[in-house]
Amino acid sequence: MYSNKPYRNHALSLQQERSAQEVRWSLEQVAGRLVEISGMGATAPLTLAFGLVLQAQRQNEPVAWITRDDSLFYPPDAAEGGIDLDALVIIRVPDGRAAARAADQLARSGAFGLVVLDLSACDLSSTKLTTGLPIPLQTRLAGLAHKYQIALLCLTTKGDEAPSLGPLVSLRVAARRERLADDRFSCGLIVLKDKRRDPTWRHAEVCCGPAGLR
Repeated sequence: MYSNKPYRNHALSLQQERSAQEVRWSLEQVAGRLVEISGMGATAPLTLAFGLVLQAQRQNEPVAWITRDDSLFYPPDAAEGGIDLDALVIIRVPDGRAAARAADQLARSGAFGLVVLDLSACDLSSTKLTTGLPIPLQTRLAGLAHKYQIALLCLTTKGDEAPSLGPLVSLRVAARRERLADDRFSCGLIVLKDKRRDPTWRHAEVCCGPAGLR
């Protein structure tokens, strides 16, 4: 089984740049938006995603995580980072197309505050999603996110120069990871696209790596 291990977030902010006002990576920042976190390694995007999952659970917002049958984050690390696994709805699907359909159905229910669509292990070319999610699906997801103030978060594996999933993505960030010490890392993001403000803000946190990286 393909297994991704998220970093445990120690919630220690290192850096936040300001444009017109202070901006931070938070559930409030992404609510009502179709968001993409991209990166070439699985761990840093997972850290950013699980930071939002933890915030949502602390606010009693239901969270759903959609992933492929053969791909899953490492549950013990998530639990150690404060995630309530019993309260996290996990949906396993065969491919990226099924993941997109599941996200659409969950968003239509209006019952979730955060829906994570993990496409990091998907072969997008095999689902005809090479250039992004189909425009009609993007339109529906973006509309539902706005209507119900759902944070719809897509995790993808790609470089900064690659295009986003599509034009309806409201916010795209690139995950970054830097080792600070034997068991400590800086995990953060740079903004590649932000339809609500100039993409000039950044965010970083000090995290403790899982046992395999210490």
